[in-house]
Amino acid sequence: MKRPGKIIAKILVSTGVLASSVGYASANEVKSQETSATSLHKVLRLNLIDQPGQLDPAMAEDEAMFSVMHTMFDGLVRLGPDGKVQPSIAQKIDVSDDRKTYTFHLREAKWSNGDPVTAHDFEYAWKRALDPKTDSSYSYLLYSIKNAEQANTGEMKLDEVGVKAIDAKTLRVELEQPTPFFTELTAAPIFYPVNKKLDEKNPGWYRKAATHVGNGPFKLVSADKEKITVVKNDLYWDKAAVKLDKLEFDVIQDENKQLSMFDNYKSDWAGAPFGSLPVEALPALNYQEILQTKPVAGVYWYKFNTEQAPFTNAKIRKAFAYAMNRQAIDEVLLDGVQIPATGALPPTMNLKKDGYFKDNDQETAKKLLAEGMKELGMTKLPPITLSYNKSEHHRLVAEMIQKQWKQTLGVDVTLHDQEWKVFLEDVKNGKYQIARTGWHADYNDPSNYLELLKEKDGSSNDTGWENKKYQELLNQSVTVKDPEKRKQLLAQAEAILMEEMPVAPVYFYTRHWVQDEKLKDVVMDHQGVVDYKWASKE
Repeated sequence: MKRPGKIIAKILVSTGVLASSVGYASANEVKSQETSATSLHKVLRLNLIDQPGQLDPAMAEDEAMFSVMHTMFDGLVRLGPDGKVQPSIAQKIDVSDDRKTYTFHLREAKWSNGDPVTAHDFEYAWKRALDPKTDSSYSYLLYSIKNAEQANTGEMKLDEVGVKAIDAKTLRVELEQPTPFFTELTAAPIFYPVNKKLDEKNPGWYRKAATHVGNGPFKLVSADKEKITVVKNDLYWDKAAVKLDKLEFDVIQDENKQLSMFDNYKSDWAGAPFGSLPVEALPALNYQEILQTKPVAGVYWYKFNTEQAPFTNAKIRKAFAYAMNRQAIDEVLLDGVQIPATGALPPTMNLKKDGYFKDNDQETAKKLLAEGMKELGMTKLPPITLSYNKSEHHRLVAEMIQKQWKQTLGVDVTLHDQEWKVFLEDVKNGKYQIARTGWHADYNDPSNYLELLKEKDGSSNDTGWENKKYQELLNQSVTVKDPEKRKQLLAQAEAILMEEMPVAPVYFYTRHWVQDEKLKDVVMDHQGVVDYKWASKE
């Protein structure tokens, strides 16, 4: 079994990191642990960096807990090993001609306590998540459903939400407007069912393992602040597909210790989505060829205040974007494990493979800056400030880009770091010139990014930028039925975005982890959430 071992220890020592603090295994220990590991081929040992939150699908708030929820619950659909949507509790889905009504036909399935899973459980769960009293952070994912947003804000009654159990095996959903990605959206934990009968009788069922009930491939048998254990659910409708017998999640709030446990054969996984790998260990893990890396739907970018000179001019915005050397940023600061971004959309939903501009295009950047300044009647740029929220990482990236802008454009840029709340308030009120921002998609569809900048008064658009043609293309993409035609419309919209450059992409996020080489068929989605339904240890 391949683990970091002494080679990585030597590499870490050579880079000034104390390998002893990571605790690498000796050769004899490795042999002993490999022998004992043979009895664990159906047990998966994982670590959580934080104490688990409520084991309630309506309350899951991060990639780690989404992954835990995947073990205990099953939705209408599930993302399969190929990353595509496949039927799960819903064995058939009918969509109306206007694509605003979805009818889900449920298969025979049971809860872990033996109760049948019904359409009433789904209706109840979705309305429960929308109930303002529940205070679910991800209730907004349900807003494509008719009247869902108004119910969540208390403006309408929950009974008016467009989800209805027609009978025990038929769920009908009415949408506000056609939503091409709605089926995929229902794979998210916020769409999971809740046992209606149980929740009405015992609203705190999710607080204890003894009363916890799910409908997923595994069931909860123990949970406290230090460990969560789930075992194979023999009542799961697709139990034949489940290869593992048990998953153990230990709470280890130290990334070095997590890696040490992996190296010493005391765990089968370290890193995303349950925690982070030590930054200083990434080059060594990569050298050992055991570092796993996957692009996710996230982008790190800088946005311009297009209502404040000189960034009222698109050529000047593009000049600043083109003058960035993203490859150097990735290699120097990010250990070469992120992806330089020359487009707005991450690789998980990419519409133009080669991007929209050349990275570190110094000559074009200089030319555009000169042309833009001439158009504005400027012979000298006003003072430029780059703002970001306090963070060592954001500071290092900003400092490197600051030097690149000086070298290529001859521009002196002042860096301004702020506390998070102050930063957000200033950006919201337009008190910035260039500001760091980022976005992680809630669903793997280009619209999740492109819609952010559709309206200048939109809650997520602080750039002041708006474009009528861009808006028309996004509106058309909602109504068009042909998926390929829709992609073309969205690609045209992205092209406008990159031509106007209200935001300058810097890099796309990836997730990093190490896993037991015998572990197979783990599914990681666009958010970096993992699913162990099909996993096995050969």
